[in-house]
Parts: sequence; C-alpha cells; structure tokens
Amino acid sequence: MRRLPLRPLSALKTYSLAQRPSKVRADELARPLPKGATVAEFLDALPRILAAQEFRDLAAAILAARARGRPVLAMLGAHVIKCGLTPLLNDLIRRRMITAIAMNGAGIIHDFELAFAGKTSEDVASALEDGSFGMARETGEYLNRAAKAAARRGAGLGESVGRMIAASSWPYRELSLLATCVTHDVPATIHVAIGTDIIHQHPTCDGAALGKASLTDFRRLAQVVAGLEGGVVLNLGSAVILPEVFLKAVSVARNLGARVRNFTAANLDMLRQYRPTVNVLSRPLSLGGRAISITGHHELMLPLLHAAITEGLPS
Repeated sequence: MRRLPLRPLSALKTYSLAQRPSKVRADELARPLPKGATVAEFLDALPRILAAQEFRDLAAAILAARARGRPVLAMLGAHVIKCGLTPLLNDLIRRRMITAIAMNGAGIIHDFELAFAGKTSEDVASALEDGSFGMARETGEYLNRAAKAAARRGAGLGESVGRMIAASSWPYRELSLLATCVTHDVPATIHVAIGTDIIHQHPTCDGAALGKASLTDFRRLAQVVAGLEGGVVLNLGSAVILPEVFLKAVSVARNLGARVRNFTAANLDMLRQYRPTVNVLSRPLSLGGRAISITGHHELMLPLLHAAITEGLPS
C-alpha cells in the first residue's frame, strides 16, 4: 500500500485561548447547596447551561406572560394526572398562572376516578387477560352521561365533566382538575379519538354525543389559541393527539385573522417525540417565538416548574 506523505504541522496557525468564544464559563457552573437551602437557592445553584437555563427561561416566560395578561395554555397527556400532579396544576390555576387546559380523552377518566374514588390507573396487563380491562361501571356510566349532557346543551366535554364533578358530593372532588377549571372560569377542552379510551367500550357510549362535545371543545381551543400571542403553550406529555389538535387550532385561528405568533412553546416529556417537536415547537413558530424542549419524568419536572413559578410570584 502506498504511503501518503505526512505534511509538517509547523505551519499551523494557532491563537490564544483568551480570544476564542466559548460556550461554557466558570460563572455558569452549578454550585453545591448548603443544608436547608431554599427553593430559590436551589434554582439559582443550577448550572446556567442547556436544559437548566431553558428551565429557568420557561418559568420566567410564564411569569412574564401572566404579568402582561397573556395566556398560558397547558396541554396534558393523561399520564400527567396518573403521576399525581393535579394538585400542582390546580394550584397554578388558582394562582392564575394557567389560563386554559386541554387534554386527551383519557384525561377525563383519571380526573373522574380520582374525584369519585380517590384512586385511578388499573393494571392493564392482568385485566386484559380476562377481558375486564376498562370495565369499571361507574367510569363508563358517569362520563358517557356527561358526554350526552354536553351534546344536548351544546357544551364542551371538558365543561360538562367539570360541572358534574364540581356539583357532586364525591369525597375527593377537590382533586379534580376539570372541576377546578369550572370553579375558576378557566376553559378546559377534551380532544377525543374514538376507540382510544375505556369508556368507548361501554354500552352507554354514544359516539355522536362524544363527537359533538369534543368538536365544540376543538372550536373553543381554537379561540384560546387565537389569543396566544405573547403567551405560553405547554405540551406536557402528549405525544400525538394534542400536538395534532394544536396545529389545526393554530391554522383555524390564523385563517380567521388572529395573529398567532411570538409566543413561547415548550414540550416537557420523558422522550423527544416527532409530533411535539414539529407540531408544537417548530411549525407554529415559523412567524416568531421561542421553542423550549426539556426531557424528564413528569413527576420530577412539573413539581420543579411549579416551585420555580411560585417562587417567582410577588410575596
């Protein structure tokens, strides 16, 4: 094999490290925390690099949006409720830090079951073996009844379920995200994909009623999105449904003349998925805005975000 001649490196041009732009500086590094440190001290001790800085920026964007009277829309996958995080979301609603909620169809199931029975999330693998998966009677009866009531009144599914829970005497109704939205006049929309939720298995399910109520909620979400300029949209754990719904809501809002631009879009999930990346963080921001993506478990990330927001509120 022919050997190529090696060029001498004596002619290489170098420069002083002091002249080179660098992405990491000493004053941006993390700092150890003393015992008994406060939340503010913890947040300040995080490195000012990559996701840690984006996390700070997200909390700051939410606080700034609300200080200017701009909306904060939280779109949830149902896993967020299953992870025990509704008390934190309810608190942010009461503090007027979240101004609208959107969920997929599974969200109403976990919200109802927690309010009604104080428990939710069955063992799918074992229940599937004998066909008992999804067959809890009360879940199907109450939620399908709420869907029919929504269709009769021309209401959305989120509002109907929220009003049902808020008006009940169920022992855990204060845990309900939808009831909190109703009592604080916060729009809550539910976006159903027929066949994906356990209540669709029940004989009480009326597909026409579900479709009508969910379509009403889509139109309501489009109205929320129409006012999103200067605000924040959070996609918390929805990999498919809500990114797709959000994209269409943006199109409807713009088609009707709304300026939907210059907002912050954030995706928080355990994995980076295609649809949240493209339909929440990329395409809707082509006219301006900020995209933030933070990867981590909901049961860790959302409490941290709640703490960062509440720490930034005036005393």
